[in-house]
Amino acid sequence: MDIKTLTTFMYVAEMNSFTKAAQALGYTQSTVSFQIKQLESELDCMLFERINHSISLTRKGRELLDYAHRFKKMTEELKSGISDTGDVRGHIVLATASSLCKNMLGRNYADFYKSNPYVTLKVIEAGTTDMLRMVDHNEVDMILTLDSHIYNSDYIIAKEERAAVHFVVAGGYDIPDRITIEEIVKHPFVLTEKGMSYTRLFEEKLSEKSLAVKPVLETGNTDIICDIIKKGVGVGLLPDYVTEERVKKGELRYIEVESFEIDVWKQLLYHKNKWVSKEMEAVLNYCIKKEFA
Repeated sequence: MDIKTLTTFMYVAEMNSFTKAAQALGYTQSTVSFQIKQLESELDCMLFERINHSISLTRKGRELLDYAHRFKKMTEELKSGISDTGDVRGHIVLATASSLCKNMLGRNYADFYKSNPYVTLKVIEAGTTDMLRMVDHNEVDMILTLDSHIYNSDYIIAKEERAAVHFVVAGGYDIPDRITIEEIVKHPFVLTEKGMSYTRLFEEKLSEKSLAVKPVLETGNTDIICDIIKKGVGVGLLPDYVTEERVKKGELRYIEVESFEIDVWKQLLYHKNKWVSKEMEAVLNYCIKKEFA
């Protein structure tokens, strides 16, 4: 049994597909199939049930996956310890919500770079479902979500806090400061993309009341939403950290909706089997310092 074969097994197990694993690894499907058969022969057990062109882990397969994750974690720790040059260096991939990128990168990245010049950072904007899939498949090192509260024993919560969100309108928009949900949905809305984080939570709450809105515009760029709302186009729903400066200036105004609350959380997570290297720890600390109160 070697590391390459174990890695192939992990990809197949996490993607539930020989084909997808082969594509991700740059192998042919026959190579992946051969490696799995070789591993099953060596361990003298079936690792996958193969039924109607679909696969799933057997009990032994689930046990091996747990061992494989722990082995990979120890291997990464060993490499990190032996190759330690004294400098914090390496490449980290972070997935996060679109609305969090501006504050984390635009305003603060220069400070991080000055302190960690040998750490390269790739930031991927994604919805929560895609983020969780990526962290499960080790495609990203950590995720920063803005959504309903996530608790899963497979994840380590590095930091979390509730994130306040408000309905916002232009300072002079003709609408009361306090209104019912039935009344506010009669107005035009400018929202982030359908199904994304707090917009999805809003839609789910509306559905419970047999209500719905049809946005006049959907975009992931919260600055664009603020600019359009400021011109009196309609109503937006945004986190306070996006809107608070504009509200202070009088460009935007918060609207309170009676008996209607959306519970949004900001959470920094990584997989429990992920080895926290020095470079990953540096990025975690940066996110905690810049993104959490």
